[in-house]
Amino acid sequence: MDFTLPDGAEAVRQGVAAVCARYDMDYWQRCEAEKRWPEEVWADLAEGGWLGLAVPEEYGGGGQGLLELAVATETLAASGAAGGSAFTYVLTPGFGALTVARHGSAAQRAALLPGMASGEVETCFALTEPDAGSNSLAISTFARRDGGEFVINGQKVWITGVQRAAWMLLVARTVPAAEARPRTHGLTVFLVNVPDAVARGRLTYRPIPKMGANTTPSNMVFLDDLRVPERDVLGEVDQGAAVLWDILNPERILLGASALGGAEVALRVAVSYAKEREVFGRPIGANQAIAFPLARVKAQIELARLMLHKAAWLFDRGRPCATEANIAKLAASQAAWEAADHAFQTHGGMAFSLEYPVARLLADARIGKVAPVTEELLLNYLATQVLGLPRGF
Repeated sequence: MDFTLPDGAEAVRQGVAAVCARYDMDYWQRCEAEKRWPEEVWADLAEGGWLGLAVPEEYGGGGQGLLELAVATETLAASGAAGGSAFTYVLTPGFGALTVARHGSAAQRAALLPGMASGEVETCFALTEPDAGSNSLAISTFARRDGGEFVINGQKVWITGVQRAAWMLLVARTVPAAEARPRTHGLTVFLVNVPDAVARGRLTYRPIPKMGANTTPSNMVFLDDLRVPERDVLGEVDQGAAVLWDILNPERILLGASALGGAEVALRVAVSYAKEREVFGRPIGANQAIAFPLARVKAQIELARLMLHKAAWLFDRGRPCATEANIAKLAASQAAWEAADHAFQTHGGMAFSLEYPVARLLADARIGKVAPVTEELLLNYLATQVLGLPRGF
């Protein structure tokens, strides 16, 4: 076994870090406070080619895999963006480019991937529904075939990045859930031209006020008789589960990487404060009550990173990685929460001051415990699918 990052991944880490070094913690604090997209960082990442990592070289991209994307995501988050803001990086490179490159038709790849590589084409992902929640197989958004088109009606929730997206990866039922045998049958993934659908009044959205991660709005999305040509089906009709798993496993890995970077930020902030803040004649970091929890967080971060890299390595080689992806997401999110919580405690009363980034880091870390999948469902997967325990539902 070789635990050294491949040369390509190390080059990605250094390149993204060089871009992020231009932006300090105050920049990310302002973006969050102003609920503003980090346009400057995005433009610099696009100029450096860091948005096209997962795009094959023949379409102008870097031809890299999920491991490199995970390294880039963690590096961005660790620079000060933390988990919420770093999620912006996952949308197009992760959900869009990686999925289209693996499952798109020749025409779809030619039409979309060059723009994704340059940063001109952004995507969003629409799966979650108000009445289905984490039970993705129970979604009710339905696509009815009408000649060479599908007519789609339904509602989605917590859809991030609709405002900027040129294309939406939309998951809908083409066979009702009650009739699907097996349960995964009858899902279809569509590529939806967002500006066109909005202009025709067939796709509308409403931002959701939320706690944290405000650099990128999340939305309620409404689909009313939205017509999508069959040529914009991603993969095969009724067989969208295969595409969906290739979205959800990378999603867990990349959002785990985002959480891990957030954990690094929180730990760095806590350690710095613990060294500088003096009470009773010595730095508070000299007290084991402060030092030991931060040391434990460091151990959690390193362990989570090992599993994240393993999961991404397996995915890039076309090998099963669901177990590793779930463990990586679980471990990284827990590390992020512990890091932020202890950073808050280390700062004491000053943690409530928005002059410090601790409140933002705590909010970002809390998101990772419930999104994009709750810790309970990750544990349920490990209990039933790995340990073979009886299902509870």
